[in-house]
Amino acid sequence: MTQTRAALRPTVLTALLAALLSVLLAPAPASAASLQEVTGFGSNPGALKMYRYVPDGLPAGRPVVVALHGCTQNAAGYASGTGWTTLADRWGFSVVLPQQQSGNNLSQCFNWFEPADIRRGQGEAASIAQMVDRQLADVSGDPSRVYVTGLSAGGGMTAVMMATYPEKFAAGGIVAGLPYGCAQAAGTAYVCMYVGATQTPAQWGDRVRAARPGYTGPWPALTLFQGTADYTVKPVNMTALVDQWTNVHGADRTADVGDTVAGYPHRVYRGPGGNAVVETYSLTGVGHGQPVDPGTGEAQCGAAGAYFLDVNLCAAYRLGKAWQLG
Repeated sequence: MTQTRAALRPTVLTALLAALLSVLLAPAPASAASLQEVTGFGSNPGALKMYRYVPDGLPAGRPVVVALHGCTQNAAGYASGTGWTTLADRWGFSVVLPQQQSGNNLSQCFNWFEPADIRRGQGEAASIAQMVDRQLADVSGDPSRVYVTGLSAGGGMTAVMMATYPEKFAAGGIVAGLPYGCAQAAGTAYVCMYVGATQTPAQWGDRVRAARPGYTGPWPALTLFQGTADYTVKPVNMTALVDQWTNVHGADRTADVGDTVAGYPHRVYRGPGGNAVVETYSLTGVGHGQPVDPGTGEAQCGAAGAYFLDVNLCAAYRLGKAWQLG
């Protein structure tokens, strides 16, 4: 037995060395995609920063999602906290993440209430539109499948983009946001947020139509998420958004679908053609923030944190499904 073991020892050592060398010399795995800043994307009249997330190996012809952070947030935190980058890897689309600068707004809020930033061809709205054009060119994205979404001030700016550049967006998703033209109607952004502006559906719709004179459609569809216990952006703003965008689409204000999703009231409003034009999630007892549902389940995404609320419903996932991203 001693002789046999001695005879085997070189063979075993050789095998071990070969295995070790194969590990050391194996090619390194491809690096995971990461958030990248993009400069020189246009004249950038709003002086915003552009970041993007492009999954490794993303083929041409894929959708683009524009995700707008809330006040005190930034592009990187919003990208990971919402779950959008995880879904981009899973379903195959790219994400554009505009970032506000403190020189424009001390709290890093997008200026959804400033006339110079909410008109077509001007300010922050024009900067975001330029980011969309740059992204579509760089990744050969599908221009018919561009979507925009945001939280709070980012939600307010989402409404701005849908109104001022409706031809660029197939749909939008507003989380705790405000209707387009609200500050003008209310006299101040704070009245919009804490009280709401009194306008008829037609008046709300007229504000959108005036943002893109002569445009006859198609208009982006809209999905809304609003906490009923939100004391920063009052729930009356979701009612105003429903009034505004059902009017723009020529739909009535009677929901065609009324059910619950994850225990929360969910409504769908259909346009004259029978397609869903406005969809709402009323988050009972939820405060101000982005709904997330951390975990590894199919419908789970996002990470809990400041203004990222674990409410067992991930807004990014629900939007992605509504937009048929995956």
